[in-house]
Amino acid sequence: MFAAKLVQLIETHADKLADNLMQNLKNSPRCPTLLQRVPPDELKRRAHEIYLHLADWLSSKTESEIEERYIGLGVRRARQGVPFSEFLWAVSATKDYLWEYLQREGLMEDPVDLWGEIGLLHALERFFDRAAYFAAIGYESVGEHASTAHAGWQRAASSR
Repeated sequence: MFAAKLVQLIETHADKLADNLMQNLKNSPRCPTLLQRVPPDELKRRAHEIYLHLADWLSSKTESEIEERYIGLGVRRARQGVPFSEFLWAVSATKDYLWEYLQREGLMEDPVDLWGEIGLLHALERFFDRAAYFAAIGYESVGEHASTAHAGWQRAASSR
């Protein structure tokens, strides 16, 4: 039951969490291209969506739904020219900020709550790991397309 309370707390404060995450990203030297090439409202909207619908992402979304969403996001970021390392940093920062928030707000009420918290932590890790994996597939698909196009260009140039 405690894990459900934590998720409800996160979803209730989704706006504040997304705002604070954006501030953290702006202060980070690890994602300058991301911040230049992706509109801030798009970044905030993505973070807000994760935080606001966390219960759905952790319990009712299938792996194929996560796959579809995050392959698409990986493709989008690759086409926006965002280095994968910066994209991965932003995903990691989204998770890390959530951990920090849970540590500040999610004090356990009694030892029985530990089991619920462990389940929540496992579900969060699983979601973010899958999101990063599927986003990487999206990035790679854009790179493969570019490599194929580049190889075709090279063949055409060498036949001249």
